[in-house]
Amino acid sequence: MTGLGGGAAAPGDYVYFKSVVPLHKISIGSKLWRYYDFGPKAVPPLICIPGIAGTADVYYKQIMSLSMKGYRVISIDVPQVWNHHEWIHSFEKFLDSMNIHHVHICGTSLGGFLAQIFAQYRPRRVKSLVLSNTFLETHKFAAAMPWSPLVSWTPSFLLKRYLLTGIRDGPHEPFIADSVDFVVGQVETLSREDLSSRLILNVNVASVGSLSLPDSFITIMD
Repeated sequence: MTGLGGGAAAPGDYVYFKSVVPLHKISIGSKLWRYYDFGPKAVPPLICIPGIAGTADVYYKQIMSLSMKGYRVISIDVPQVWNHHEWIHSFEKFLDSMNIHHVHICGTSLGGFLAQIFAQYRPRRVKSLVLSNTFLETHKFAAAMPWSPLVSWTPSFLLKRYLLTGIRDGPHEPFIADSVDFVVGQVETLSREDLSSRLILNVNVASVGSLSLPDSFITIMD
């Protein structure tokens, strides 16, 4: 998966990535964090937050490319949190556990929304934002999903089917088709609880308020 550009997702590239970059799993309170951390530890990291259908793995090309240029990249799975305030507190505890005080955040779709929410409520910790195909409020998603109160009881296969609706719409250029296939494969690795929490985060009615970051520190990719 390209995540934010960077060419086709050749399986060999991913196999190489998995062979050199370890996957970390740590429990902080009741939350399990799954993440990759690669690159020099002396610089503030770039935290990559995937979209609703993504995992930490979808940024593997960015991890390899940017780490070679001297950047530290941490790509995370969004843990099972059920509202935006829980996300803010959980993410802050994650950073504290790693002794990270300031971050750059790159977020795609839901990940971009969560990045903005964190930057709004914890402005002193966020040095810059890179936002890709994201949004400022969730009202339209809530309106489009009137059955959201039933998410916690919905079978996994139905949640996956809903999550993937529209993702494979095409036709696509070959490298985009490869990326789509990669994301579809990653969705298959998610548990029902993972899927439920992400869908709930996507429909919990909320909006991003004013950010204290200067415009020059926010990059928008559409």
